[in-house]
Amino acid sequence: MEAVSHRAGFVTIVGKPNVGKSTLMNKLVGERLSIITPKAQTTRHNISGIVNGPDFQIVYTDTPGILKPAYKLQESMMHALTDAMVGTDVLLWLVDIYDQDVPPIIAKALEQQDIPILLVMNKVDLVADQITLEELVQDWQKKVQVAKVIPVAALHDFQVDQVLKDILTYLPEHPPYYPKDMLTDKTERFFAAEIIREQILHHYSQEIPYAVEVVIEGFKDSEKIVHISATIYVEKKSQKGILIGKRGEALKQVGIAARRVLEAFLGKQVFLEQHVKILPSWRSEPKMLERFGYGS
Repeated sequence: MEAVSHRAGFVTIVGKPNVGKSTLMNKLVGERLSIITPKAQTTRHNISGIVNGPDFQIVYTDTPGILKPAYKLQESMMHALTDAMVGTDVLLWLVDIYDQDVPPIIAKALEQQDIPILLVMNKVDLVADQITLEELVQDWQKKVQVAKVIPVAALHDFQVDQVLKDILTYLPEHPPYYPKDMLTDKTERFFAAEIIREQILHHYSQEIPYAVEVVIEGFKDSEKIVHISATIYVEKKSQKGILIGKRGEALKQVGIAARRVLEAFLGKQVFLEQHVKILPSWRSEPKMLERFGYGS
């Protein structure tokens, strides 16, 4: 009797900031792994989510948005992106419906033609009446040579299932890379820090969210409650004052919102303790970036 074939591989999601990479990642995985905000440059690390079926395993990687680095942290983010593209089996390239630009890193991948590239045209629900989806798809097909152009609206689940079907078409036959019950390669401590940082992105504007790094100093998991101690680093005294707010009210609201999300994510009660410290110019200091888990 012929053995049932199994497909497995790595799928890297790339694109400019704020095109919906994290939204698509979460929809494909079926879990809320990547933080989502209207602000650009939300994702700083490569975040993997694993989807298993009876005869397949897909390891998705959400990556930082493609940008021209302005400081060391952003350089690290771009290194993370290029690292994720090495050895991937399928590249999901997300674009905005009206953005016809091809970033250099994508142009290089298109030239090499060594992996299938699926161009995912997101937010098609925003298409104006005077232009059709077919015209947008045709424009891209004329511009670049990709395996397929897929119009989607990830936020509304439109055509997300089609993305999965097309990925499976190009996935190689291979045994699973990870245990079939594994969801991600990241720890609960990592996601706790990301959830807190997400709430800071939601609650503050301008420079504050981008000057912040969250470190989980303590994570004690008991049967009914998880005790989490987090340190929030900023670069300036003025940023610390804004983050904490009058009588600590601003930081308190962040904690309330973060605890609500953490409890849903961890499935139990959470006690969250937050402290704010100043670490001048940490985004430009290689040693500090290494300490916070960012590669060179």
